[in-house]
Amino acid sequence: MAELVAVQAAQRPETCAIIEPGTVRRARSWSELDTQITAVAAGLLAHGLVAGHRVALLGPNSIEFVVAYLAALRAGYVAVPMNTQSTAGDVHAMLHDCGARVIFVSPDHQMSGSDFGGVHLVPLSPEGIGALAETGRGEVTSPQDREALAVLLYTAGTSGRPKAAMLTHRALLSHLEQVGTFAIIDPETTIIAVLPLFHVYGLNAVLGGWLYGGARLLVVDGMTDAFFDIVRDEGVTNLPVSPAVLARILASDRLVDGLGDVTTVVSGAAPLGEDLRLTFTERTGLRVDQGYGLTEAGPGVSATLGGPLLGHGHVGRPLPGVEIRIGDGSEPGEPGEIFIRGDNLFSGYWPSGKGGPDAEGWFGTGDVGYLSRGDLFLVDRSRELIIVNGFNVYPAEVEQAIGELPEVESVAVVGRPDLRTGEQVVAFVTGSAITVDAVEAHCAVRLAKFKRPRLVRIVEELPRGATGKVQKGVLRHSLLDALPVPAVGE
Repeated sequence: MAELVAVQAAQRPETCAIIEPGTVRRARSWSELDTQITAVAAGLLAHGLVAGHRVALLGPNSIEFVVAYLAALRAGYVAVPMNTQSTAGDVHAMLHDCGARVIFVSPDHQMSGSDFGGVHLVPLSPEGIGALAETGRGEVTSPQDREALAVLLYTAGTSGRPKAAMLTHRALLSHLEQVGTFAIIDPETTIIAVLPLFHVYGLNAVLGGWLYGGARLLVVDGMTDAFFDIVRDEGVTNLPVSPAVLARILASDRLVDGLGDVTTVVSGAAPLGEDLRLTFTERTGLRVDQGYGLTEAGPGVSATLGGPLLGHGHVGRPLPGVEIRIGDGSEPGEPGEIFIRGDNLFSGYWPSGKGGPDAEGWFGTGDVGYLSRGDLFLVDRSRELIIVNGFNVYPAEVEQAIGELPEVESVAVVGRPDLRTGEQVVAFVTGSAITVDAVEAHCAVRLAKFKRPRLVRIVEELPRGATGKVQKGVLRHSLLDALPVPAVGE
């Protein structure tokens, strides 16, 4: 993956590669970026790391994040990006699980040294990256092996324990080659990274797409007041978004000034509501394509790029090189679990590789859909997964946390649609002495921000079936009132 930078540096050394807008606008040419990545990789070598060792990253979008990520790959290490909303306990668990030797961490996310369990800390800042680069000595060489492990990306396991998908260089590069056939990113493209780079969509669809296409990348830390100025002033042409970001753009009174040179809008990370897509197109005149994927696919499975938009649930055709099977394959037109196969798939979950593709290369996504004339339509999720801002939330983990309160008799957690975040976490709790404030206060300590319930309902009892199992469908139905598209300025 890191050699993509060297390729671009050889072809257009003085061309601007990456920009970080701000009070002080910072930029790097491809040659400058390539040189800095090599220096930081050499600095990591000086700390005694060898190929295969894990290097964690915890911080917001920045040039330094990009450099640290690519330096780890260039030196043959395994990058472990971490969600910046993780609690100290989450970070400690992930570091212990992956056995990271080094963690790049931004000043905003530094905890006490003990929270990192003795892992060597490098400040994810211009000063920290610069100091590490100065310590580098000798030539950097890494195994040129597409099957070498490149990235571990964590989601919470169904039990709440860390669970990391193992993505090889082959998986990451295969996704880039597959999407590259659509030619939506090239050296004339200016693409903005407003989505978090620690998420697979930001990391490989955006960051990887920029490298593969040789475009110009604008790195920003989420939606800020300056977003519209940056998009127009820097000439952004390609706008990758999540449904939550799309809704925030749509709700801003700055939208009346337009989106400048933007011609391509692609939504991913979570299901895109048809009303949101249509309203955005009506107000901006821009088509919104969407892709369907998951961390285990690095991330691409299908996309509407280059094809028709067929309405609710439609997520396009399989990417070139990706196969889709519905259930056992006998009735593709009937809803069933979506199975996928392709070179972009992960190698299983860390460290054993269990849970990966089967002997024939098929992986069950847990999503339910069907195929119609080659196009994929999503219907539902066969698992109880909730997706908030593109991040996985497993109800069992939230239920376990709330159940720790002695006043709680029973709890059930479900998701409901939300225009800003894709879905919200909702908790139904029973207990004669429990209060909403007590549940919220406990979750604020125990759970990462995106996992905390946005709504807590104290109820007398939970609906149960004949076997005593909670009927979550009944609970979801009580929450599925139509959600209006936010008006401008709302």
